[in-house]
Amino acid sequence: MSVASGISLAGKVAVLTGAGGVIGSHFAQVLSQAGAAVGIADVNLDAAQRVADEIEKRGGTALALQVNVLDKSSLQAAREEVLAKLGPVDILVNGAGGNHPKATTTKEVLEPGDVDADGVATFFNLDADGINFVFNLNFLGTLLPTQVFAQDMVMRKGATIINISSMNAFRPLTKIPAYSAAKAAVSNFTQWLAVHFAPVGIRVNAIAPGFFVTHQNRNLLYEGNGELTDRSRKILAHTPMARFGELSDLTGTLLWLASEEASGFVDGIVVPVDGGFSAYSGV
Repeated sequence: MSVASGISLAGKVAVLTGAGGVIGSHFAQVLSQAGAAVGIADVNLDAAQRVADEIEKRGGTALALQVNVLDKSSLQAAREEVLAKLGPVDILVNGAGGNHPKATTTKEVLEPGDVDADGVATFFNLDADGINFVFNLNFLGTLLPTQVFAQDMVMRKGATIINISSMNAFRPLTKIPAYSAAKAAVSNFTQWLAVHFAPVGIRVNAIAPGFFVTHQNRNLLYEGNGELTDRSRKILAHTPMARFGELSDLTGTLLWLASEEASGFVDGIVVPVDGGFSAYSGV
């Protein structure tokens, strides 16, 4: 993994939520390689510790944190630990999120007879608790960490928040209405925060990844034999670059938004990193 030349985050402290996952751990490693000390926050402490250990083996400074992004007391405890061991936060990456089967329909569209069919999850019988969980994880899981960690970023030179939105915010995907709505809320919230925090020197932007293979979606994108699923084929047919994203494709955008020198007048934007998916109408 290489880091874009010319970007230095030496002396900076970054906290990343959801940093035990595929994309979050990559982000943590990239920021560390650019010189930042990183707080690896994840609900799974073992996953966070593995990422922190890997960073420290490479000579970086990392702190594993067990954090529930929906529990403010958990976030406040993490903030105190970061302050004591790393110092005030300069960069916050809100990467925690995800979907849940209970907030997912079985089919892409409603067909005659589906409403009363056994074993078919339609819009009409989606589980309210599942929808609530997905929306809260993605939206409140961005808002609450910002409430806690951004307190120490007020009037701090170079302070920046990077939220993780999604292609779902641009083009809602079939079957996952709660996740799509929540990511749209994250994009809107990014713009709201950018305006709200501008007078106190905190920039707020977001990255909207296209389709990357992660632990959560691997079974949706690939069959057990390694072949593409039907859904994957549709995704690639609507991606002009005709491939899934590689983690390295996110590196430059992350570093650009994290660096005041590189993007100091960039505020309130959502950057698609999607191989052209959001630009393609399908015809």
